[in-house]
Amino acid sequence: MIGLIFGETKFPIEILKKVKKKRLSYLIIDLSKEKKFKKDKKSFSASIGQFGKIINILKENKCKKVLFAGKVTKPNFSKLKLDLKGIYYFPRIIKASKLGDAAILKEIIKILSEQNIKTVNSLIYNPELTLKKGNYSNIKPNKHDHKDIQKAIKTLSRLGNYNYSQGVVVRNKKVIRIESKGGTEHMLRKCKSKKYKNNGVLVKFPKKKQDLRIDLPTVGLNTFKQCKSAGLKGIVIKNKQNIFLEKKECIDFANKNKIFILVK
Repeated sequence: MIGLIFGETKFPIEILKKVKKKRLSYLIIDLSKEKKFKKDKKSFSASIGQFGKIINILKENKCKKVLFAGKVTKPNFSKLKLDLKGIYYFPRIIKASKLGDAAILKEIIKILSEQNIKTVNSLIYNPELTLKKGNYSNIKPNKHDHKDIQKAIKTLSRLGNYNYSQGVVVRNKKVIRIESKGGTEHMLRKCKSKKYKNNGVLVKFPKKKQDLRIDLPTVGLNTFKQCKSAGLKGIVIKNKQNIFLEKKECIDFANKNKIFILVK
């Protein structure tokens, strides 16, 4: 039995398809805002502060391993409903939250580990959702693009260990925007420019010292549409360390709009 702890994005849906196809025993802890999985008979609704409920569900169903997938929004702690175990663990979560979203997830993994519940890699059932090194589009980055890419990679590498940024936009060797708490979509909206077309890159890599079992940066068709609106020429992701959704649609869109896809 595997416990699937699901948040937002389309990634959890892809995992669930594969788990069902493999006919694996599972249950879902639904942490999504809209309770996307409520129609599944094996789904249990919970909030991030209900540790007692979550742990009890897992133990009652003999789940000794869990998988995290999808974005779990940092809660408003003043409005968070806590159960008894939630109250017990609350100080640890508050402390971790000061270091960023990645630290919160790491603390939750530690708490589950103390209950003898192991966290497995979120891509264990869907390795096809990552890409290996190479260029996946008809167009390839030129020397000018490579300078932008190197600038972006250096910028991300200099960020703090628990910084929430997984993406940066660079144009003409200048950092235009670094991903904030609003995420990639918010960042790309701020990068829109009528002056530029097919100029600049989005580099989206895992956070520094990130636990690669969880919260991997995700790229999908919506990302490509936003990059086009922002006038960018390419997207760069990390070898086997990004979730790449809607692969065919993304590559088709990139080729049609002269956007390159590079995996470093």
